[in-house]
Amino acid sequence: MPVPSRANQLWAMDFVSDSLANCRRFRCLNIIDLFTRECLKILVDRSISGMKVAKTLDMLKERYSLPETIITDNGSEFTSKAMGIWAQENHVNIAFIRPGKPMENGCVESFNGRFRDECLNEQWFVSMKDVQEKIEAWREEYNSCRPHSALGMKTPREFSELHAAKDHCGVA
Repeated sequence: MPVPSRANQLWAMDFVSDSLANCRRFRCLNIIDLFTRECLKILVDRSISGMKVAKTLDMLKERYSLPETIITDNGSEFTSKAMGIWAQENHVNIAFIRPGKPMENGCVESFNGRFRDECLNEQWFVSMKDVQEKIEAWREEYNSCRPHSALGMKTPREFSELHAAKDHCGVA
């Protein structure tokens, strides 16, 4: 996979599943920028179709420039007709990893592990509203308060803002 050299060049998406206290399952769609390591969105719902993935990406394009490429696995949501149409209309390449090779999307897999260990496994979720609130609070803390060694000990948000300022000023 290519190594990104700027924000919004290469994103990655993947799903994580968990359950409420009453054993009802829910899914989380994690979307990260591979340059800034910022978690752009965690969509939480009982079921997430290709159409919901496309609508979520449409929502993200109101805040961010769409990437050239999004790396995903070969799940039915990502290979759906809705996603194919969305990708074509938005001029975004969907790069599918090889089946059974999750480490080809290693950054999002690493994020998923951290998300599971630090958020999902540490929380007792009583409702979907509770899930959404706790996960959004964790995402905000992850982006704003947690330095990453891969980012020179800056948080994803600091790193993103630093590079946005450099891009704005024409600094390479």
